[in-house]
Amino acid sequence: MSAVGGDPVGDVAGPVGGPRDRTGVSPVGPADPGGSALYAPLRAGGPRYAVAQLGQSLDGCIATRTGDAEFVTGEADRAHLHQLRAYVDAVVVGVGTVVSDDPRLTVRAVRGDDPHRVVLDPSARCPRTARVLADGAGATWVVGRAAAGGLVDVPAGVRLLVLPTGDDGRFAPAGVLDALAGLGLGRVLVEGGGRTVSAFLRAGVLDRLHLSVAPVLLGTDGTTGIGVPGPALARDAVRPPSRAFRLGDDVCFDLDLRAAGPGPDPRRGGPAAGQQQGEQTG
Repeated sequence: MSAVGGDPVGDVAGPVGGPRDRTGVSPVGPADPGGSALYAPLRAGGPRYAVAQLGQSLDGCIATRTGDAEFVTGEADRAHLHQLRAYVDAVVVGVGTVVSDDPRLTVRAVRGDDPHRVVLDPSARCPRTARVLADGAGATWVVGRAAAGGLVDVPAGVRLLVLPTGDDGRFAPAGVLDALAGLGLGRVLVEGGGRTVSAFLRAGVLDRLHLSVAPVLLGTDGTTGIGVPGPALARDAVRPPSRAFRLGDDVCFDLDLRAAGPGPDPRRGGPAAGQQQGEQTG
């Protein structure tokens, strides 16, 4: 686990009037120095722990209809994302996120060590010029599958992890986590995009989900975030214990997936619903 000195999330979160405002949302800011309550489960999670995060609009979109996501949530939530990176051994994204967003996946907005960066790329379409492969900023892994003529080609300095894929051409989330744990990378942040997070959620391998909601509407043709089969009746919905924290203008919901109440198993059902623009995952 990366060591973190201080917690600048509190510096960028907006001022609040007390330890709990009238909405019942706990602030991460001066009233909660270091965001101690928000990050306590992750710090206590042990050597094998998987947390996912998404930032979305009020209407459940993580990007516009064209895939633009800069920026759906605000500065405080982006600092929160960097804090999550600093607490884990590895951050995992699907190749679609690399193609559309070209993220660096490093820790910059807070103090802390960079995690190992892991790109799930079953179709070998990650651009060699992507920053995560070319910037040399940290240890980087590409999870690929054996090509017909041998192994997938990766740039110098990038490590290749070869895993099998299922009949759907994707990696099994449990297999990805097991393989990373075998490399000493047991504490994992599944950062995106929506299809990747949904696949790990549907597989039942996540301990927690941090879902940040911004006060913005992106429309019915926006790129949806969570896409898992739902119940016929609202009373059968999965209702995990949750806590809410204010991050500037956004609200982060911390969902305890290991303590989810009665409801249909999200692992049952068909492919994830919603639009996930070209993303390929495990």
